[in-house]
Amino acid sequence: MLNPKLIRMNPELVEEALKKRNMGTELLEEFLAVDRQWRDLDTIIAAKKFERKQFSPKGKPSEEQLLILKKLSDEIKEEEDLVKVLEQKVESIALLFPNIPDNSVPVGTDAASNVVIKQWGEIREFDFQPSPHDELGQKLGILDFERGIKLAQSRFTVYLGDGAKLERALINFMLDTHTARSYKEVLPPFLVNSSSMQGTGQLPKFADDLFRCKDDDLWLIPTAEVPVTNLHRDEIIPEESLPLYYAAYTPCFRREAGSYGRDTKGIIRQHQFNKVELVKFVLPENSSDEHEKLTSDAALILELLGLPYRVISLCTGDLGFSSAKTYDLEVWFPSQNIYKEISSCSNFLDFQARRALIRYRSNKTEKAELLHTLNGSGLAVGRTFAAILENYQQKDGTVIIPEVLRPYMGGKKLLGNI
Repeated sequence: MLNPKLIRMNPELVEEALKKRNMGTELLEEFLAVDRQWRDLDTIIAAKKFERKQFSPKGKPSEEQLLILKKLSDEIKEEEDLVKVLEQKVESIALLFPNIPDNSVPVGTDAASNVVIKQWGEIREFDFQPSPHDELGQKLGILDFERGIKLAQSRFTVYLGDGAKLERALINFMLDTHTARSYKEVLPPFLVNSSSMQGTGQLPKFADDLFRCKDDDLWLIPTAEVPVTNLHRDEIIPEESLPLYYAAYTPCFRREAGSYGRDTKGIIRQHQFNKVELVKFVLPENSSDEHEKLTSDAALILELLGLPYRVISLCTGDLGFSSAKTYDLEVWFPSQNIYKEISSCSNFLDFQARRALIRYRSNKTEKAELLHTLNGSGLAVGRTFAAILENYQQKDGTVIIPEVLRPYMGGKKLLGNI
């Protein structure tokens, strides 16, 4: 969340940030009005307490004095109760403000204003019409969409045989690659409480996009970012322990509210999907460099798999709620002749740390200071699976398995019966 003091003291900066995100100023106006009411009332209470103290007689008070003192005390108690309500309202409004975009973020209204900053790999030229991954998966007998619908509903898929094995191979390959680069592996709960969802910014704004357990204060995680970031909620980490790098495999669950009609075929946009997530806790002065490294670590997976990709700097209008700056990695899908997102690598600055109260003990000041958090997909497993099928497909309907995955596939080189 934004620092309420920043909103109060520098509303012009916050207003500019909201406009960059194509938002109105209603939220800011509401915050300032309630905040002003809270602070004005707090001042009135302080004045009445002073008046009560000054009025209090030194000797035995008269009946009239007792009535005046009681009236003042009753007023103070009533106003203190209202102050608590107003203070909570200020905090709840502050939770609705998105992060302020970094100055280096391109200003724009939507994805059309995103900027390509890197492109890697040669796009393969096919001597036949490449098939989409869903058709390939069904012909190979490794993806079953109809049974996924039968077992659950649309946007659920059953992986069979080599499909299940390839999915597992990708998870292990990603984890092995990242843990070899100083990330500590974590296997967190796949259900978290509301405090965890609020800590990373999913609640209260994105409740409609989440799956909730009706009878418990538990939510199915939309990404491992939620439980892994909240590992250190309400903690103070010694400065010498930073940075902390984590890598976690989890299934992810999303309603995909508002995405109707987008990527409905195949495994690109599912209600349940697997992902390996990278999360960092770092010193504020290092977060920009750590963001670049995080993006490179995620991109390394695509390079080792030989999948062409590009890096996009998201504009202010396309930036996520909690992020100050985001790079998207987009992988090439030949059947549609387009790049599709496969990872978002974001720097949240102290936005999540303030919500979740994650701090570090400064060696210089010995004070508890807010650290910076970052995260990125390393990678979305299902989308990587789909990109492999499409980019490595052969004319006879088989799919070559990338060399780095063959040890995980028992040395197998092809998906298919030929």
